[in-house]
Amino acid sequence: MNFYKLIFLLPLCLTGESDFITDLEYGEMLYNNPRGVSCASCHGKNGEGKDIVDYINKDDKLVVIRGIDIRYKSFDNIKKTVARNHPIMPKYYLTDEEVKAIYDYLSSKE
Repeated sequence: MNFYKLIFLLPLCLTGESDFITDLEYGEMLYNNPRGVSCASCHGKNGEGKDIVDYINKDDKLVVIRGIDIRYKSFDNIKKTVARNHPIMPKYYLTDEEVKAIYDYLSSKE
């Protein structure tokens, strides 16, 4: 009986796609939720940057903390930024391949 199931499924295996999701879909997934904290929550839906929080400081001045526009950053720049301990950005511990997938996804949005 199992043999007949395999024969039935064999054509599907031979003609099916090799990956479950595309590289761009993978990059989008990582960008939106790499390790529980979305890149998009600070850098915007397409990497354009957005306001994270604002507050009034002790001198009664408005201070706005904004995620920067990362759309035109180089791959090396993004990789270095993600790898270091940034004072505001969380450390994600992304592999080079994951950073590349995010970079490719953002580059496709231009």
